[in-house]
Amino acid sequence: MTEKQMLERIVINPKLMVGKPVIRGTRLTVEYILGLLAQGATIEEILDEYQGIEREDIRACLMFATKSLESTEFMPLGLEPA
Repeated sequence: MTEKQMLERIVINPKLMVGKPVIRGTRLTVEYILGLLAQGATIEEILDEYQGIEREDIRACLMFATKSLESTEFMPLGLEPA
């Protein structure tokens, strides 16, 4: 699957989930899926819980996040103690 095809799985509609990017045909936001992964959920667990999505949808969320951050300067959330 090409990068373009993968990113077509993510849509932004101002009338859906307040304009947040979602997996096409669902109300599952990219942010929500990334949060599940960050909290330790496996792809298999997410697929079992949300039967309407595919492995490629989860990969599309990761690709969308990657592309979104490409042109952003990283700002640390806090300074480490000296």
